[in-house]
Amino acid sequence: MPRSAAAVPSSPSAAEAAGAAPAHFAHRFETLQQLASDALAHAKAKGASACEVEASEGFGQSVTVRRGEVETIEYNRDKGVSVTVFLGKSRGSASTSDFSAEALKQAVEAALDIARFTAADEYSGLPDAELLASGDFDLDLYHPWALPVEVAIEQARRCEDAAFAVSRKISNSEGASVSTQEGQFVLANSLGFMGGFPTSRHSLSLSVIAGKGNSMQRDDWYSQQRDARLLASPEEIGSIAAQRALSRLGARRIPTCSAPVLFEAPVAASLLNSFVYAASGSSLYRRASFLLDRLGKRVFSKKVNISELPHLRGALASSPFDNEGVATHDRELVVDGVLQGWFLSSYSARKLGLKTTGNAGGSHNLIVKPGKRDFKGLLRKMDRGLVVTELLGQGINYVTGDYSRGAAGYWVEDGKIVHPVDEITIAGNLADMFRNIAAVGNDVVVRGSKHVGSILVEEMKIAGD
Repeated sequence: MPRSAAAVPSSPSAAEAAGAAPAHFAHRFETLQQLASDALAHAKAKGASACEVEASEGFGQSVTVRRGEVETIEYNRDKGVSVTVFLGKSRGSASTSDFSAEALKQAVEAALDIARFTAADEYSGLPDAELLASGDFDLDLYHPWALPVEVAIEQARRCEDAAFAVSRKISNSEGASVSTQEGQFVLANSLGFMGGFPTSRHSLSLSVIAGKGNSMQRDDWYSQQRDARLLASPEEIGSIAAQRALSRLGARRIPTCSAPVLFEAPVAASLLNSFVYAASGSSLYRRASFLLDRLGKRVFSKKVNISELPHLRGALASSPFDNEGVATHDRELVVDGVLQGWFLSSYSARKLGLKTTGNAGGSHNLIVKPGKRDFKGLLRKMDRGLVVTELLGQGINYVTGDYSRGAAGYWVEDGKIVHPVDEITIAGNLADMFRNIAAVGNDVVVRGSKHVGSILVEEMKIAGD
């Protein structure tokens, strides 16, 4: 019997009761299971020593309105089967969007042909069987949204209208978008693992422009959820986007200096992205990370604690298993600033002589423990310095940790914002920035897998006039 790694329905009635095979999917969940089983069987018959298969389908709708007029209406419907086979330590992959039996066989045989001409890699292969997920999981990741296109258009218009209602200085819109996406998949391998589940992802976003001529400024806001009922209202999205754009009017450069820098929560997530990249297996085995040999050592301020919680119900980055079928687990990544773990797939773990952490495909819900201060409290603690609300460019050297990016935001004096700032560069070193985090705010926002409040760094170089 295959291992069950999610609530896998066994009959149409059970599927409907579990919400796992709604009528608007083109294929029943059992069909995806059968496709995966057939591919595994054909690979074995053709001599593969191991095989992994993913069968999936998805569909969605996106509507964009600009200045009250419908700009785009997009529908997408996709399906596919991807096959990875192993001939010993040689690996080959192929895929098809045709679900017919003949196309499935051709995909398997194409993957085998590639494997025959691929050099052996001693670290390749399926995960260790004992690490694969088992049991039944329901993480509340699927909430279909029956959204007629007319209603989507009306919501986008409400979002734009709310922004223009804030001030006459809101001069233009780059568009309000409403998107709903649904999908389901089955992942299986020749070790007996088979698991999958349906998911949903819905969003509402708006970008607007304030001012005219040479003094224009833009900003945006968005909300994204598994369950559309949890989305911020169109009016809230519109109001926030407008207020953010207006607050940037009159921006100017500041003299070059060194000062504390407060990364507003939405951009603070980028610091977490840098941490994940540097702590990922591929960076480590290539020796392209400033965090090399830092496991068990202090890499952040003592004020920083980071958890990975893959089983949060309804969260955007939750999953009972990773892209290889390895079971995910809650874990503490950083405790009082000390690094406790990496982000490893089976391949990168073998290269490093370690065990996979269930992160094939990326990180799950990363939770930075919030501090006691809200955003205004962080401003008071900073007293004088720079708030960063936007980052530009990708000036990060992950080997050395050197960090230099264009930025915009606000200058702060006596704990209060005094004027907006743009056309500046902030620079430092990620190792120093992490160690010199003075506070983490409780103004938490969620951006994908990152749950983090604003982050105050004690000092950085700011290049302006």
